[in-house]
Amino acid sequence: MLNFELYNPTNLIFGKNQIEKLATLLPQNAKILLAYGGGSIFKNGIYDQVMAQLKGFEVVEFGGIEPNPHFETLMKAVEIVREQKLNFILAVGGGSVIDGVKFISAAVNFTEDPMDILKKRLLFKDSNAVIPFGTILTLPATGSEMNSGAVVTIAATQEKLVLGGSALFPQFSICDPTVITSLPKRQLQNGVVDAYTHVMEQYLTYPHDALLQDRIAESILQTLVEIGPAVVENPSDYKLASNFMWCCTMALNGLLNKGVPVDWATHMIGHELTALYNIDHARTLAIIGPNLYRALFETKKEKLAQYGERVWHVDGKTIDEKATQAIEKTVEFFHIMGMRTKLSEYTPEFQKTADFIVNRFNERGWIGLGEKQNVTLEKVKEIVEMSY
Repeated sequence: MLNFELYNPTNLIFGKNQIEKLATLLPQNAKILLAYGGGSIFKNGIYDQVMAQLKGFEVVEFGGIEPNPHFETLMKAVEIVREQKLNFILAVGGGSVIDGVKFISAAVNFTEDPMDILKKRLLFKDSNAVIPFGTILTLPATGSEMNSGAVVTIAATQEKLVLGGSALFPQFSICDPTVITSLPKRQLQNGVVDAYTHVMEQYLTYPHDALLQDRIAESILQTLVEIGPAVVENPSDYKLASNFMWCCTMALNGLLNKGVPVDWATHMIGHELTALYNIDHARTLAIIGPNLYRALFETKKEKLAQYGERVWHVDGKTIDEKATQAIEKTVEFFHIMGMRTKLSEYTPEFQKTADFIVNRFNERGWIGLGEKQNVTLEKVKEIVEMSY
């Protein structure tokens, strides 16, 4: 097992009616930017619940944060926080709103070019340099409610880039599984596949001696396989909803990656498809992931075989057979979850995608991704072309 440090200061408040605790979680002198997305919180009653808890606080609202939040939009919020001297941010939404708030938190006191936060992949470690924030989760998927990372899109250049650091953990996150009842089926499907792939990025590498980590990862995968199709059809079932929400949080709250090698190449490539074609994040992962496993088969096949045996109970006689069946089972699951797994099913402009992504990665110096840094530019081209 590799050396590691585990730090997660987020106070997670999980379960029914937990929004009622919001007022007790906020600093008494909080002057709050209330950030949300496209307005679904008005339809499902969450806005009214939140505002009831914010009586007595100074609140400035900022709506319209996009899925895959835009740098340009977030900078408008940064200016509001600066001008009105707000000292706390409350994110009410899914991963995109929470990611956006992390950028706002980091950018308010940043004195250099704010685009450098993304272009240079800066890490924020001084909690005194950022604006504190909390979250109320309305869409399980990304785990952003209990981690310190974020992804933001620069619309002007069609780039989807990351930021993070230990200062960007939410102070608290309220997670009420009943909120998923009003979510569209597509968003629930996305949430299941997003969480599933988050686990795979930290698990599907090569055999190592972190035995417990493998078992924790496999348990999340098994649970998502068991409940994923059912929660999409019956989100009002609290057993399904609560386990789904907890899987999404556990998939990316920092626990699974401790002491183990990690990949993340699927995400790095998938982000480009979202930035270029506005394909839902989870659906880009379903396009790229299986083909990355095929292209990296020789270095991943032992772990693929283990995954196939433990999660899918495949019956191949050799490692190669088990590994191949594991990939096939994964694709089948993605299809059951409503994913299309070919880029051509989303855009007619797919033919030049591989060359564009390779050139962009080359410009950034991303010449060796993955757990072994063997996802070369040539491999990126192969993976994307296999995904057409």
